[in-house]
Amino acid sequence: MEIKKGIGVSPGVTIAKAVVLDAEEYRIAQKTVSVDDIPAELERLRSGFDASLAELHSLQEVMARQLGPDIAAIFDFHYGVLSQDRLFEQIASLITQKNYSAAYAVREVLRGYQRRFLNMKDQLLRERVRDVHDIERRLLRHLCGQSGEELTLLAEPFILVAHDLTPSQVANLSQTKVTGVAMDVGGLTSHAAIVVRSMGIPAVMGLKDVSTRVSKSDTMVLDGTKGLVVIRPDTDMLQEYRVEEERIHALASDLIELRDKPAVTTDNIKITLLTNIEFPYEAKACLEKGAEGIGLYRTEFLYLRSEVEPTEEEHYEAYHAVIQAVGGCPVTIRTLDLGADKYTQSQAREPERNPFLGLRSIRYCLQNLDLFKTQLRAILRASVEGDVRIMFPLISSLMELRQAKIVLGDAMEDLEEMGIPFRRDIPVGIMVETPAAALQIKELLREVDFISIGTNDLIQYTLAVDRSNERVASLYTASHPVILRVLRDIIRAAERAQIAFSMCGEMAGEPMYTLLLLGIGLRQFSMAPSDIPEIKKIIRSASIAHAVRVAKRALSFDTDRQVSNYLRDETRKIWPEFM
Repeated sequence: MEIKKGIGVSPGVTIAKAVVLDAEEYRIAQKTVSVDDIPAELERLRSGFDASLAELHSLQEVMARQLGPDIAAIFDFHYGVLSQDRLFEQIASLITQKNYSAAYAVREVLRGYQRRFLNMKDQLLRERVRDVHDIERRLLRHLCGQSGEELTLLAEPFILVAHDLTPSQVANLSQTKVTGVAMDVGGLTSHAAIVVRSMGIPAVMGLKDVSTRVSKSDTMVLDGTKGLVVIRPDTDMLQEYRVEEERIHALASDLIELRDKPAVTTDNIKITLLTNIEFPYEAKACLEKGAEGIGLYRTEFLYLRSEVEPTEEEHYEAYHAVIQAVGGCPVTIRTLDLGADKYTQSQAREPERNPFLGLRSIRYCLQNLDLFKTQLRAILRASVEGDVRIMFPLISSLMELRQAKIVLGDAMEDLEEMGIPFRRDIPVGIMVETPAAALQIKELLREVDFISIGTNDLIQYTLAVDRSNERVASLYTASHPVILRVLRDIIRAAERAQIAFSMCGEMAGEPMYTLLLLGIGLRQFSMAPSDIPEIKKIIRSASIAHAVRVAKRALSFDTDRQVSNYLRDETRKIWPEFM
């Protein structure tokens, strides 16, 4: 048995036999053709381009229907490259000038592209190597025929193990019996992660060498929630996870019944449950899970699907789609949080040495005012269509907040001059996710309409732990006594100032912390849609009086282990099925 820790990018537990995906490299020997055969090779090349474009068009249509247009837009880059004459002409010139075969010319030109992308300083552009490799393989498949194992022919459920997956390979998983994905590379914001998460397939990435540690037909356990894979599990481990797998399925069935019931404690205190979304198409599904609105609408996806910055109209259309989907429910739109691990410094000339502490989020926006105002104008235009709020991320000082509000005022003036309607009194809030904001919370509360506690960054900055680094990930915990005190103090300050507050970090969707958060005064939670049923179950099983006692005791402990063990035990008392 071997246990490997990676990055959980899509939650869920699955047990199945492994299928190890080979690199599927086409072995293209250097081959020349006679002068008489050149026209035929050019015709083969043109047919390969036409077939690839038709295939991409069909793939995009299927993905748009199944997962929404924003996921399908991942292939815009592929379509754009193949539809331009430049690539075809470069390959054709090698055929006509050097008598190369069509397949070898494709290999030479696209490998040259890949080398150039790999040498680029911008990390986002370096990541485009996967897309170029995907384009190469698609062309070669149409020129040379199918390569490698056809996953759609496998009759039994399987866990797919690979070094990496191209966007096309991930998109085709919907046609297979795959139940989980384990990869050597990749992270939370990779194309592959975004697509498998949208499909609801449990996945763990960043496993380094899992593709070389697993043999075909090895039994595997994949825990996408904890970021673990177990290769060749022993009897005890297998039994433990079989129980967990059954529990999750049974629990999901039981929790469906809660969808239309209110999130009210046993002593009749109403709790508001909102969701976090990344793509417009997710909005409707959130309401189906029982959400009462959107507590965090991340907008970075607009920068993932293209090399070109999105226009104001593209921003507006995305926001309009969400507002329409949720009817009159509230929608809190977070301004761009580019940088750090999110689509990695797409405008930087040189990669930053420490991007988490560098030019990211609100800092990036304040140094790129045209980009910032484009988004703000789009949000303001959409504000007349529903209950829309603006939220600035990663605020660490009053000056940053005031500067952001000045830019918002400038955006309002732009719209006034153009005669475009907008809501002048749109609520403005901030994410409290830095220790500086937590310590200066009283002053910040005087200048905002609401706050949302972003526990993901707040925890990692307070504890000085990179949560995406598996070497220190065990030190990243919401149970640290200092984190509990910080959260309590933020909520107390907001209550005294009579400013609305919520929590939108992952902690809000962790059932183990629900009693604690209720006990320190949290009444508005925002989380992933899949987390809502469990959190609602606990809320409906608890009283505020009990939660206050739990919180008081938890705050008395000295170590995170004591806190975690206590909170688990208390949660099991009101919900025995909790694990």
